Amino acid sequence: MKVLVTGGAGFIGSHVTKQLLDQGHEVVVYDNLSRGFKELVDPRAKFVLGSLSEKDKLIASLKNADAVIHMAAFITVPESVQKPSLYWENNVTGTKILLEAMREAKVKKIIFSSSATVYGDPDKLPLTEESTVKKAVNPYGQTKIEMENLIKKEFEKSNLSAVLLRYFNPYGPNERHNPETHVVPNFIKAALSHKPIPLYWKGEQTRDFIYVEDLAAAHIAVLPLEGFQIFNVGTGTGTKVIRLVEEIFKLVGHKVSVADLGKREGDVSALYTSADKIQQEVGWQAKTSLEEGLRKTIDFYKNPIK
Repeated sequence: MKVLVTGGAGFIGSHVTKQLLDQGHEVVVYDNLSRGFKELVDPRAKFVLGSLSEKDKLIASLKNADAVIHMAAFITVPESVQKPSLYWENNVTGTKILLEAMREAKVKKIIFSSSATVYGDPDKLPLTEESTVKKAVNPYGQTKIEMENLIKKEFEKSNLSAVLLRYFNPYGPNERHNPETHVVPNFIKAALSHKPIPLYWKGEQTRDFIYVEDLAAAHIAVLPLEGFQIFNVGTGTGTKVIRLVEEIFKLVGHKVSVADLGKREGDVSALYTSADKIQQEVGWQAKTSLEEGLRKTIDFYKNPIK
């Protein structure tokens, strides 16, 4: 298949691109590099420097494509709280333009990078695909809801095949956000440089941490599906953030102090999922243990791509 990956120069997109290429697919990476990195793009892929707002460039890039994996979005929760209109314009308006371009280019399949934030503050755990989607606790999460709605309307209107993948907490090599707000890279970088770990809520939050290569594999597993599908993508296990800290200390071989940052606006106390549906439908499951994934991630931050 020929696949266009929007945001393919980013953290998760770079892994998705590599796995697609490894399995013999033709890949076009479409990225404006505002948050991505050209050096993360696999040299076997065709790279197009472009934004979602550039509809004509999108249409040209979609020529003869069989599917789109849509990963181009701003994702920083605190920034979304400060700049909600920026997130709406980039994430929601950008997705609308992409869908219009797909229609004009006659591309009939999309795999969408969604988020567990669409569930808001959940009433019951573990989350399943039947859990209620409610008003998000932050603007970033709300844009994901709106992006999902646009894709569902396109499916209803034009019979677009669409798979929504609701990620939980990805981590692993190639994560180079600036500013970085995700706990795993911040904790590892602090520990390696012997600086205090920046910890909110005393580490009592529970999250479902999924290794990025496992997450990337889910995109390839669902690529053959038709119709409209929704899958949660996580390990199926909740881990307290404080346990993550302890595991990192064990792997780096020393402890550092903890900077207690108190509460943080836009957080929920616990998010983790059942992964039964995607396993039953396409045979996908997370394979990497937290210890193994953290070890590989620590190795990356010791020797990052320049």
